[in-house]
Amino acid sequence: MEPAITIVRGSKEEKYRDLLPQIKALLDGEDDLAAALGNVTAALKLIFQDHSWVGFYFLKNIDRSNSQLILGPFQGKPACTRIKVGQGVCGKSVELKQTIIVPDVSKFPGHIYCDRDTKSEIVVPLLRGNEVLGVIDIDSSRLDAFDEVDRKFLEEIAAQAVSSF
Repeated sequence: MEPAITIVRGSKEEKYRDLLPQIKALLDGEDDLAAALGNVTAALKLIFQDHSWVGFYFLKNIDRSNSQLILGPFQGKPACTRIKVGQGVCGKSVELKQTIIVPDVSKFPGHIYCDRDTKSEIVVPLLRGNEVLGVIDIDSSRLDAFDEVDRKFLEEIAAQAVSSF
C-alpha cells in the first residue's frame, strides 16, 4: 500500500494539525527508521512549499571527544554530511538541547552554509529524556519563515519520530 498525504489548504497551524496524524501513520506503519523518516521529510516538504530543505541528522559518537551530527534522510539539495556539536545551528541545538529558530541565517554567528539560498532555519532536537539523538533541520529561502507555530508542531513531530526509534 502506498502512503498518501492529504494536502490541506489553510493556515500553517491547520496544515500542521492535519499533518500530525498522517505523520504518525507513516511512522507507525514502518519499522525501518530511514524509510519512515524519509517519508516524514517528504511529507513536510510537500505540505510546506517554502521549505527548501527538510532533513534529519543523527548524533554519532565518533570517539570519546568527538561527537558529530551525521546526515540522515532528507529532501532538498545535497547537504553537509557531518556537523560538529556546537557548530552551526544544528550543532548549537544539540549543545543547548533546545529548538532554535533563526529568522535570518546571515545574522547567526557560525552559520554553516550548505545551501547559499537559505535565508532562515529551524532546528528541533530529537530528545529521549535528556539524551539528544539528533535533530530535524528545516531551511527556507525566505527570511523569517519559522515561528512558534512551527516550533510547537515540529517538537511534536520530533517526539513522534523518537518514539519510533
